[in-house]
Amino acid sequence: MAAVATETPFHVLAVDDSVLDRKLIERLLKTSSFQVTTVDSGSKALEFLGLLPDDEDSPVSVHADQLEVAVNLIITDYCMPGMTGYDLLKKIKESSSLRDIPVVIMSSENIPSRINRCLEEGADEFFLKPVRLSDMSKLKPHILKSKCKEHYHQEQHEQGDSKSNEGSNPTNNSSRDSCNSRKRKAADQETLPQAIRSRHS
Repeated sequence: MAAVATETPFHVLAVDDSVLDRKLIERLLKTSSFQVTTVDSGSKALEFLGLLPDDEDSPVSVHADQLEVAVNLIITDYCMPGMTGYDLLKKIKESSSLRDIPVVIMSSENIPSRINRCLEEGADEFFLKPVRLSDMSKLKPHILKSKCKEHYHQEQHEQGDSKSNEGSNPTNNSSRDSCNSRKRKAADQETLPQAIRSRHS
């Protein structure tokens, strides 16, 4: 199964209300050998990710790994009717299960305050439209970085589990021996001053 996972292309969710821009970004992503899903609004993106914005009362409980295909990166337009790319970014970063997915914002307007606001909110990159093929090369490092982070957290979790097992496992002689030798050393050090004192008295 793991071998198959390494061969599957990274999956990018592209969000844009403009049909032309959506087609362009889809073509660029596919040319760069990404797997692509396109939607035309922020709410449809959240629906695809399992976060339904219209159902505010229900707790947010979605896991990217429960999706048919896990999304490795989201690229969204900033100016969209209803929910902007910034609103979508905030929703994703507020979700405990989705916040590690890298988000890239695109906009045809070069407004530094807007760009900074998106980056401060957790966007990994801000592209000015029209998006070019050269921009696509900037996506993979973000995906790999988030994968490394994910892998690191998993390893830490597994190490924590194995450490707790070590302590409770009576057959693990090496840890027991090292523990006993520490106790012996401590015992030797305690008796040493007494022996010196008794000689002097």
